[in-house]
This record gives sequence, structure tokens and C-alpha cells, in this order.
Amino acid sequence: MSGGNSKNKSRSKKQEGWEEAGGEFYQELYPGGEGELFENLQRADAAKLATLLPSKQARNTTTVKRVRSQNERRQSTYARTTHSRDVHLSMLPDLSENLSNEERTWEEIMQIKAMPVPMNQKREIKAKLQNATKLRLQGLEQLQWRQRKVWHQFRIRFGEIVGKFELWQSALREIEGKFGTGVVSFFLFLRWLLLLNLSISLFVILFLILPKVLLVEVDFECVDFVDNSTVCCSQVYFQRNLTDNVVLDLIQGTGWMEKTILFYGVYSNQVHSYFVKAFGDAEMFYNMPLAYILVPISWALFSLIAIVKTAARGFKERLVESEGQFYMYCNLVFGGWDFCIHNDKSAKIKHKALFNEIKGCLEEERYKEEKQMRTRESQILMHLKRFLINILVLIILIASGVLIYVVFNYSTRFEDSVQNFMLVNHTEALPLMQFKGNSYSFSQLHNTLLEFLPYIAIVVLNIILPEVFGYLIKFETYTPANAIVITVLRTVLMRLSSLAVLLSQIYLQVTNPDRIKCSPENEEYRFECWETYVGQQLYKLILTDFVLQFVMTFLINFPRAMLARHSDSRFLKVIGTQDFYLPKHVLDIVYIQTIIWMGSFFCPFLPIIGTIFCILIFYIKKFTCLINCTPSPIVYRASRSKSLFMSVLLLGFMISILPVAYSIAEIEPSITCGPFRGFETVWGFVIETFEGFPFLIREIVFLLGTSTFAVPAFAILLFLLYYYWAVAAANRHMVEVLKNQLVLEGHDKQFLLNRLSAFIRQHQKRCERRNRSDEDSSVQHSYR
Repeated sequence: MSGGNSKNKSRSKKQEGWEEAGGEFYQELYPGGEGELFENLQRADAAKLATLLPSKQARNTTTVKRVRSQNERRQSTYARTTHSRDVHLSMLPDLSENLSNEERTWEEIMQIKAMPVPMNQKREIKAKLQNATKLRLQGLEQLQWRQRKVWHQFRIRFGEIVGKFELWQSALREIEGKFGTGVVSFFLFLRWLLLLNLSISLFVILFLILPKVLLVEVDFECVDFVDNSTVCCSQVYFQRNLTDNVVLDLIQGTGWMEKTILFYGVYSNQVHSYFVKAFGDAEMFYNMPLAYILVPISWALFSLIAIVKTAARGFKERLVESEGQFYMYCNLVFGGWDFCIHNDKSAKIKHKALFNEIKGCLEEERYKEEKQMRTRESQILMHLKRFLINILVLIILIASGVLIYVVFNYSTRFEDSVQNFMLVNHTEALPLMQFKGNSYSFSQLHNTLLEFLPYIAIVVLNIILPEVFGYLIKFETYTPANAIVITVLRTVLMRLSSLAVLLSQIYLQVTNPDRIKCSPENEEYRFECWETYVGQQLYKLILTDFVLQFVMTFLINFPRAMLARHSDSRFLKVIGTQDFYLPKHVLDIVYIQTIIWMGSFFCPFLPIIGTIFCILIFYIKKFTCLINCTPSPIVYRASRSKSLFMSVLLLGFMISILPVAYSIAEIEPSITCGPFRGFETVWGFVIETFEGFPFLIREIVFLLGTSTFAVPAFAILLFLLYYYWAVAAANRHMVEVLKNQLVLEGHDKQFLLNRLSAFIRQHQKRCERRNRSDEDSSVQHSYR
């Protein structure tokens, strides 16, 4: 009976998995081994003792079972699945073979610790001891190993040096200590965008701005004005002086600003030639139109690679975090402290950071428990609330799009009426708009506000609606991670829909067949150089967004925070208390970056402006975080936040590239300005330039587009995909094998401890018996 019970228990334990196997399993699996164990312990025979370990016994038994049941596994798939773990276990490496070497190394390290020498000498001796096994390599392998070691040490030292010069390092530590790793990941994301814009600015400066400034253009004269002549139209466009107010032109991007390197229109359509004295006065050429189309393609590919690479790194961090979720509290409590901290301020900051991290983990656990405790009625009510809130969000998005459409049409009609009146009077404007010199009258302020009205409406909606979405999401009872994702998606949809409405209205005006493409002298139309007009609109949009962020932070939110902080009124505390709502702030900078990508083709100077704005926005957001806001009740996790940021940024990148690509492929360029004047489309210039390439290059490019290249390339990609899938599957299998090995190593320790305690108890009993027999013999001897 006992044997049958033991077999049934062992089978059930094996079906439950190696993690659930306890000490009783091994006591029943290896009966009668204690006597042999005692003999081996007494003789101190380590080799025979190792054969009694559970890992050794399991490996031997599974190997025997595998041989015996080989014919059965051929006949039954069920047997194959039940014994798969035994087969995997038989493949485990024997880690006890290196036990003697490990013990010897450990003893030598202990001897080094006991040596009465300075710490530096101990470290040197220990390093020599640990590197002694590597010196067995000879020849080229030893040289390669030394090179890898030197390179590894160089990377470590260089990383330490670069880490000391990181931008905003002290500010990031302070923010991390007060608000946690999720909030500081937002500022790290902002710093990453700053570096990205700085890289894009280098592309623009080196290949567009510097050639425009340094190279001399050839001036062509227009003899007789022709409507479709690029020379005559360009000459009239650039000779027209429309500067009325310097400050107003700076804000709007018109007047003298329109004729600067900021916008598309000033870049020439010429192939510049120059001589280089260093190469014997060799004549060199610089094709400005080709450079203007290659620079956006270059920084677009660079941005895509940077986003994908950073997103992949964030995905790896999130994957590692999910793998170690069973040990996150242990890692935070026992491995989260930085022992290099040497002052009280840094210690307090680190303490707060760990506190916020543990708080975030507990918050997720609380949501999981609440989800498990929900009843059927509560689930139905929850889904009903979510459905109604989604309908409300959809209505809000439609209403915001209609509002932007109405405001933009109203502003456009007002500008058209002003322009028509000025064209009729030629030199005189409306009586209410007259001004003297550079003085700024009330009527001009009114006109400027009406011109900026669509962009003010867009930015105000971008400020108000995320707060509304953040309030509505509280009633939907999502987990913190899902709440952030859903709020971000809603806000992205709102912002991109408002931007789409604006671009659609601009597109309708640009593609209007009645649009005047070239006006005679002393007459000006907004869409003569429509690329510059689009750049001006995006320039005004990003400028308006930045100004309203500044006003909201320092003139509205700061007084609110001061009232809530220094007032005892409950009403003022409710109004003035502000949380650092992460989705809203993320969308602020992603929205600005989307405008930068979209407008860089029409306004090449926009990445440089974006770089300056990123620096200023960092300090604005820092002031918002540390002064205006209190820690949010929703604790954000760093790895999830990083992956979310990059996902939203990738979405913004794809959406920003689409209208630019459409304008390049379909819309006719202006004949008055720009590098592509005179072409039907920008893509037509690319095709014409490609036809001028050597015959071999053209054939190679055409070959890449044929099925002769596409079919083998597709087959190779499928093969590589299968290969990496197989490698990933093998790695997952090895992870499971190593997990089982770790479980067996733990069982070995438990086995040895149990048997050792049994041996000690038996030894104590023997000693007690021996003492009793000695006492009895002594008593008998004394009695005699």
C-alpha cells in the first residue's frame, strides 16, 4: 500500500510541476537511503554523497524511464506529452562536476580576505585569481580575449565619465525622488527629443542653411513679364516689400521674416558652382534642389531608426520587468538602494524614489484584487459606464473638429476681406487699421488675434480636453497602465483630428483652381508661395502652443498652487490642487514634435526652433512638476511609460510624414519661389534627376523593383524570420530548463539539510545512549 501510495503521489507531484515538489516527495521517492547516507557522511566520501542528491536520482530515474517507455511513446502521443518534462530534465547539465574547483576558488578567496595586506593588494590578487582560468587561451584567442577585456573596461570608464556630464542630471534626480521613476521618464523622454531635434538641426544647418548663406546665386533679369515665367514671378515676389511692423512680422512669420532662411521660399533652384583651391581650383557643384529633397529624407530615416531602436530597448526593459515580477519587492527592498550615496539630501531623494516605486507595485496589486472581487452585476454596470463615456468622448471630438472648422473659416474670410480692400485701395488700408510707423494700435491687436484665432482655439482645446478626459477616465475603473493608454489615445485622436481639420482647410485653399499663382507688381496674395504659407501656419501654431503653455504655467497654475498651499479654505484647495497628469504633458511635447516633423519641409528652420523650445519646455515642465503640482495618486511605472511614449511618438511621426509625402507627390510647387519652381511636382524633379544618373545605377535600382529581386528577397526574409523564431523558441526552452535546474539545486540543498539534521539527531541519540551506557557501567563498577 505504501509503495502504491508513493507512486501515486510521485505521479501527481510530477504533473503539478517541479516547483511544487516538496521534501516529502523525495523522502518517499528515495526510501532507505538514510543508512547509506550516514555511512557516506561518516566516511566523508563526497563522490558517493553526490550520487544521492535529488538531481542525480531524478536524472537517473528519468533516463531509465525514458528507455523503458520508448515503445509506449511511439504508440501514444499522450505519453509523449506526460514524459516531456522528464526528457527535458535528462538534458540538464551536471553542475556538481565543478564543485571541487568552486570550493578551491572559494577557499583561496577566503585566504585572500584573511591576509594582513591593504585592500588594493587584495583586489589585485583576487583579480589575478579570477583571471587565471582565462590565461589558458593561447595565441590569437588570448589576444582577442585581452582586446575584449580592454574594450569592456574602456566602455565602463567612458560611460562613467559621460554620466557625470549628463544634461539636467541633478534636476532629474530631484524629480525622481519626489515623483517616482514614471514621471522622471517623461523628462528623460524630453531630453531624448532635444537630442533628436539637435541632430535634425545639424542636417539642416550643414546641407541647407550654410550652402544658402555661403554660395552665391546667379541673378536672372526679367525682360517682359509672363504669367508662368519662373524668373519674372520670382523677381516680383522677392522685390516686394511688405514689412509694416517688425514685431508683428516676427510673430506671424510674414514680411521680412518671409524672405529669410526660415522658410521654403528663399531657397534657390540653381546648381551652384564653386572652385576649391586645395584641389587645384577644381570646379565643384552643389545641387540645392537635390539637397533640399535629400535632407528631409535623411532626417526622416534617422528619426525612424532612433524611435524604433529606443522603442525596442524599452520593450526589452518591459519584458525583463515582466519576467521578474515575482521578485520585484525583493529586488526593490534588498537591491534597490544605491550605496554610493554619501549625503543626506541624496539619501532622502533615493528613499522617496524607492517609496514611489513600491507604491506603484502595490497600486497595481490593489487593482488586480478589485478586478477579481467584481460580481456579474458590477461588471455589467462597469461596461455600461464605459460605453456611455466613449459615446461622450466621441461627441466631444466631433464638436471640437466642427469648432476648429468654423473658427478657421471665419478667420480666413476676415483676412480675405482685408486683403481685397487693400488691393482695391492699393496703398491705404482700412481706417481702423491705420498706424503710424511701428506703433501697435488696438485695431492691429484685433486683427492679429483674429488671424491667430484658429491656432488659439486648437491650443485651448488641447489644454482643456485632456483634463476632461482625465476626469472621465476615473469612472471607468481601468488599471493605471490601461488608463494612461486609453487617455493618451483619446488625446492623440483629438489633437490629430484638430490638426487634420486645419490641414484640410489649407489644402482646399492651396488646390483651388482659381488661386492666383503669380501676381503682378504691387499686388500680393497669400498663396503665391503656398509652401511658405503652410510653413507660416505651422510656425504660428507651435509658437501659440508654447506661449499658452508659458501663460498657463506661470500666470494661471502658479497662483492657483499658491492659493491652495497657503489657504485654509477647502474650496480654494480643491481648485488649486494640481496633479502632474502624465498623459497630458506627454501629448504636449509629442504634439510639438509632430508639428516640427510636419513643418520642417516647409520651414527648414523649425527643428532649430524646436530645439530651443525643448530646452525652455524642460524648465517650464520642471517648474510645473516641482512647484505647481503634488504627487499624483496614480503612480506610473518607468518601463511602461517609456514604451508608451515611443509608441505615441511613432504614431505622430507616421501621421506627420503622410501630408508631406502627399504634397511632394501630388501638389504642384509654386512658380514664384522654392527649389522646385517650374516642375509639375517635387517627385517629378526626383525622377528627372534619377534619369541623369549613370546607366548602371539606374539598372540596379530598376532591378530592385522587379520580381527577380523581390521573390528571392522575400524568401530570404522568411527564412531569416523562421531562423530567429527558432532561436527564440530554443532560448525559451533553455530558460525553462535552467529554471528546472535551479529548482533541483534548491531541492538538493533541502535534501542535504534534512538529511544532515536527521544525521545530527541520530548522532545526538547515539551520544546520549553512549553516555547512558557509560553511566550504567560506572554505576555497576562502583557498586562492585
